[in-house]
Amino acid sequence: MQYYSTNNPSTRVSFKEAVFNSMPQDKGLYMPVSIPRLDDKFLNNIDQYTLPEIAFHVAKNILGNDIPDADLKAIVYDAISFLAPVVKLEDNVFVLELWHGPSLAFKDFGARFMSRIMSYFLEKGEKQLDVLVATSGDTGGAVALGFLGVPNTRVTILYPKGKVSDIQEQQLTTNGQNIRALEIDGTFDDCQALVKQAFTDAELNEKFRLTSANSINIARLIPQTFYYFNAYAQLLKQGISKVIFSVPSGNFGNIGAGLLAWKMGLPVEHFIAATNVNDTVPEFLKTGVYQPKPSVATLSNAMDVGNPSNWVRIADLFKADANALTTLITGYSYNDEQTLEAIKFINDNYNYIACPHTAIAWQALRDWQQDNYKADVAGVFLSTAHPCKFPDVYPESIAAKVEVPEQVKELAKKEKQSAALGKDFEGFKEFLLGNE
Repeated sequence: MQYYSTNNPSTRVSFKEAVFNSMPQDKGLYMPVSIPRLDDKFLNNIDQYTLPEIAFHVAKNILGNDIPDADLKAIVYDAISFLAPVVKLEDNVFVLELWHGPSLAFKDFGARFMSRIMSYFLEKGEKQLDVLVATSGDTGGAVALGFLGVPNTRVTILYPKGKVSDIQEQQLTTNGQNIRALEIDGTFDDCQALVKQAFTDAELNEKFRLTSANSINIARLIPQTFYYFNAYAQLLKQGISKVIFSVPSGNFGNIGAGLLAWKMGLPVEHFIAATNVNDTVPEFLKTGVYQPKPSVATLSNAMDVGNPSNWVRIADLFKADANALTTLITGYSYNDEQTLEAIKFINDNYNYIACPHTAIAWQALRDWQQDNYKADVAGVFLSTAHPCKFPDVYPESIAAKVEVPEQVKELAKKEKQSAALGKDFEGFKEFLLGNE
């Protein structure tokens, strides 16, 4: 399979090059030249397959012959070694739990798959791979665990000072070995801008072999399609064949993967893009005007993105029919007060504890269903992180009910290792050059 840049459709690179280069020099994002549609026999019988089996089938179709089947199967089965259950809360309301991996967040799908793909492609004697990643919360922890100890790689994680939860920060800053953390005095958008600028800096690219572990990397996006297909398989087992997905959205890689799955033939009736007050995309879907803006800090910190990178991929998917995009996707946005109300309602009515991002997705699904309810269409909202990551968000009555996994308790015993930087590129560049 070949890939092109969203800024230059005539570009042609291999999957390996797209993974290692991460972002084209023209500052676009890589997309597959052709998106294969999965055959009806597989889709109609998908309920007979396990998550790893589904993941392998999807990966094989979208990657083509880039990786031999036996090698790809080994990569997929090693990376996707945990469950992603669909849990019924009431008739036509289901939650897709994506936090059963090592870092307790949905980012484990992308980070583990990508780290193993990169390790597979790295050849002995090659230059060390320097992975740069900006995080608004969960990406960094997933990438850190995904790459920890991987030979000939070094990961540099940039996170916004004071804007991630304590547990998220511990996951970023307590690893050591080949993982280092930079505490940036700014927002996630500032962190992301530094990473993007590094990829287009001639001196840094000559000195280092740079790549990204953010969702701008196509190897992060592809494995996120797996859980959409698997969710549909679980519903099909229950006799449900029509589904809508409500997706908590920040950098729009998550819903971007869902739309890629839809392009591959997954029969999704509708997508809901649920955001916090960083509502660039919901506003575009209402007005037709795309206007990025500075991000605002919220309780749902992993979604604090004012200029989502992956929107260019979504726009590219629908470049032939822009009207189809606004027909297929509805956007909703909520403030912190509404988020807390949703958390309380979910706890009181379902005896279920949702993280703030998950609560926003549930609220958007509820609001959409009030206007568009159909008895034969299941609504699935994505739960992207374990609630233990956000202890300060919950009222005491709910916080007391959150079960903290042992791996999180162990983090508190480890020493924080990070360097503090401003948001200026020269300071970041100086750090990289001075810490080879």
